[in-house]
Amino acid sequence: MENSEPEPNQGTQNHQMPKNKRGPVPGSQKAKRGGQAVREKYGPEFYSKIGKIGGKKVKEKRGSQFYAQIGKKGGESTKLRQGSAFYSRIGKKGGKHGRVSAAIIKHD
Repeated sequence: MENSEPEPNQGTQNHQMPKNKRGPVPGSQKAKRGGQAVREKYGPEFYSKIGKIGGKKVKEKRGSQFYAQIGKKGGESTKLRQGSAFYSRIGKKGGKHGRVSAAIIKHD
């Protein structure tokens, strides 16, 4: 039996969706109503559950190195857009939150 699945690209190239995709155009009012209907039917935790399943499948197909590649690409893009000082600002904010969390955990 022949495997009909295409081979995954090893790089972080743009992937195009098939032209025969069913459903409304992403971002349209019809798509938003569809998303709201799914949320009402299955609850907001449904999205978390399917996201974890999808992430697990991507890791199985592409390996954990894929996440390092897309993380590096995203970081470079953010650095170009926001500048180096951005990381200093968010690091300080995160550090403040981290110290508060650690203090709460130590006292329990």
